[in-house]
Amino acid sequence: MAHEQKHPYHLVEPSPWPFVGAGSGFVLAAGGALYMHDKPFGGLMTIIGLGLVLMTMFFWWRDVLREAHYQGHHTPVVQIGARYGMMLFIASEVMFFLAFFWAYFDFALYPRTGEWPPEGIETFDPFDLPLLNTLILLLSGTTVTWAHAALLDNDRKNLLLGLGLTVLLGISFTALQAIEYSHAAFGFTEGVYPSTFYMATGFHGFHVIVGTIFLIVCWFRAYAGHFTPQQHFGFEAAAWYWHFVDVVWLFLFVCIYWWGA
Repeated sequence: MAHEQKHPYHLVEPSPWPFVGAGSGFVLAAGGALYMHDKPFGGLMTIIGLGLVLMTMFFWWRDVLREAHYQGHHTPVVQIGARYGMMLFIASEVMFFLAFFWAYFDFALYPRTGEWPPEGIETFDPFDLPLLNTLILLLSGTTVTWAHAALLDNDRKNLLLGLGLTVLLGISFTALQAIEYSHAAFGFTEGVYPSTFYMATGFHGFHVIVGTIFLIVCWFRAYAGHFTPQQHFGFEAAAWYWHFVDVVWLFLFVCIYWWGA
């Protein structure tokens, strides 16, 4: 006989996805290591591992959405815990990028070759594509804020419009960064400047892609009517993540593209 729940917390049901996710991550990491050392089956293992990780993400988040929207387990107390979790995740991402900035400034302020950028490195014009991408991300920050305001006003039309514009701006940023990389005068392995440049800007580009996918999922959820002015943490988490991506890019533009050039 089931007992009535007398607390607002969500006791998660047993799930296979933590175990499957750990195994998938191991396959992906092992495959990547083998591939980078030109070992047999490295590429195949990497593809399989990546597919398993994506599958785990899809089904795990599907279960979370079911718990939140259809089963009603995400009470106000649970939502507070989720917000704290997202804050800590973004804080960990801040430290992740701090490592790249640390490496960049270590070599920029104390160059081993006597000058920075090193001799022979042709840097990007900061007021060409980098400035355009800066304006795109700043505009996307305003559109996602517009979408949030529309959600709080229960204005579904402007919510979808604001989210859609943000997604298009995110895709535009990624396309322009790909064009920028295709015209780069240096490769990843051509010294410390290219390595730090590509690690910082490349991982930021990856975060833009992840944030764009996050917002696309939110658009479909908004279209399906999952979000209400009272309960919309999934959208809030996506908006926080997107604003974090915006701020990181501002630091990248000022420190690496402008000051570093």
